[in-house]
Amino acid sequence: MKIEAVDLYYLSMPTVLDIGDGSQDALLVRVQAGGYTGWGECEAAPLVSIASWACPMSHSACKPVGASILGQRLDGVEDIRRINALVRENSMDLLQADHTLSGVDIALWDLLGKKTGLPVYRLIGYERAYPKTPYASQLFGDDPEATFAKARKVRRDGYRAAKFGWGPYGRGTVEQDADQVRAAREGLGEDGMLLVDAGTVWGDRVEPARQRLEALTACRALWLEEPFVSGALDAYAELANQSDEVRLAGGEGCNTFHQAKSMIDYARLGYVQIDAGRIGGITTAKQVADHARLKKVSYVNHTFTTHLALSASLQPYAGLEDDDLCEYPVEPMALGRELTSTTLSPDRNGQIHLPDAPGLGIEPDPVAIKTYLVEVEIHVAGQVVYKTPVI
Repeated sequence: MKIEAVDLYYLSMPTVLDIGDGSQDALLVRVQAGGYTGWGECEAAPLVSIASWACPMSHSACKPVGASILGQRLDGVEDIRRINALVRENSMDLLQADHTLSGVDIALWDLLGKKTGLPVYRLIGYERAYPKTPYASQLFGDDPEATFAKARKVRRDGYRAAKFGWGPYGRGTVEQDADQVRAAREGLGEDGMLLVDAGTVWGDRVEPARQRLEALTACRALWLEEPFVSGALDAYAELANQSDEVRLAGGEGCNTFHQAKSMIDYARLGYVQIDAGRIGGITTAKQVADHARLKKVSYVNHTFTTHLALSASLQPYAGLEDDDLCEYPVEPMALGRELTSTTLSPDRNGQIHLPDAPGLGIEPDPVAIKTYLVEVEIHVAGQVVYKTPVI
């Protein structure tokens, strides 16, 4: 079958706040081929990604993403891998291309799964999908009292693990950050799993990160996530050498396999976190999961948006039984909550199971799409190069 149409939809909350919450907007991708429809989602600035899909060619290695996808054959998994590689070749100098490709790649896997009647995890080589233990992912409260209340709530809701990140953490004093971590631990209880996300606040400066290790260790945090920007390999490795008990996590900022590979090989990570909506889709995320397993680094998804993105980000490591943690957004904006008609909810044992349905097993809700849709029309030299398609 031939890829007949790729449609991109810019969705947004009416007001976008200046906070570290990626569920405030979304770029939804619909692919149609052979009478089937696949859906994907990019973890990206929607308007910039739409422009990368439709922009004029600058030169032979800076073509619009759409030029390498529309009209391509899609008959099996090797076609998806071929298309993925073709986009990277033809759009090498178009830096937004990896983000845009991610959503399309996810949609291609969803579509092929529907055509073959198989869930995506089967298409990429796993015999089964193992349940994952979700950690309730949320922002730190504005003060320790708010963080304590959040931690207490997720424990009441049945979560055995929780991650707190961004917000004020890393932006005040060492003692203020320690108070936040202690509040999270108190709210979770002694047996709750505590994870902390610094949101790259220290850039590549090791010393302020090192100063937080004492409180993190005392509160038995499993990991410190993204103390530095992705690619700050020396900083990660230096901090890891000084941390006996708290492991380092990172990698969500990687948008190619080789970036993630370098983080795994040289940053001394305990956990590599990959967003399928950013790294190049399920195709590239699976490559990373395979390499992480080879290097004995635990793989974890990065997801802070919708359940469509959640399903996509779980597929690349669905068949890895030992990698059993998964990020689970518990405070998404209304857009993130309402986009899909079904969700991946924890079972009575507090675990998440991927659907055994064809493709991703998660469908967007047309009503929600229309509710949050932002109409886009891009003109170049008097010509319309992109206009929001009809739902």
